[in-house]
Amino acid sequence: MVGACLPAVATSVLAVPGVASAEVVTVPFRIDPASYGNPNGSFDVPPVRCAVRIGETEGSVTITGNKPEGWGCLIYAQVDWSNLTTGASGTARMSDGLNGFPPEAVLTTGSGQVALVLHPLPGPPMTPGFTTFFVP
Repeated sequence: MVGACLPAVATSVLAVPGVASAEVVTVPFRIDPASYGNPNGSFDVPPVRCAVRIGETEGSVTITGNKPEGWGCLIYAQVDWSNLTTGASGTARMSDGLNGFPPEAVLTTGSGQVALVLHPLPGPPMTPGFTTFFVP
């Protein structure tokens, strides 16, 4: 009797539940485009809300806006990043935001702790956006 139950128990113990897909995490950050980084913006230039989307693709992230559908970040901004774990670094540019596609930049940073600085090009002195995050 025990011998008949053993295969059923072994099968149920060895059964592995389905692997859950990776969760996409959004890390918001902002840029204060008013001259000299006024944290409240200015009358004509409010703070810009950007975000890093992590988890869509292993070893890479997407820089985009923090408003619905990815809007809200700068167009043609420069993105400088450094992977603090591996020492890799790079530079990218935000896209132009034309034809209904929000501005974004996809960075292949590799896994590890990443630091990112995003600043407008060209322009007067402004406080760049800065954030750090972990890329799986």
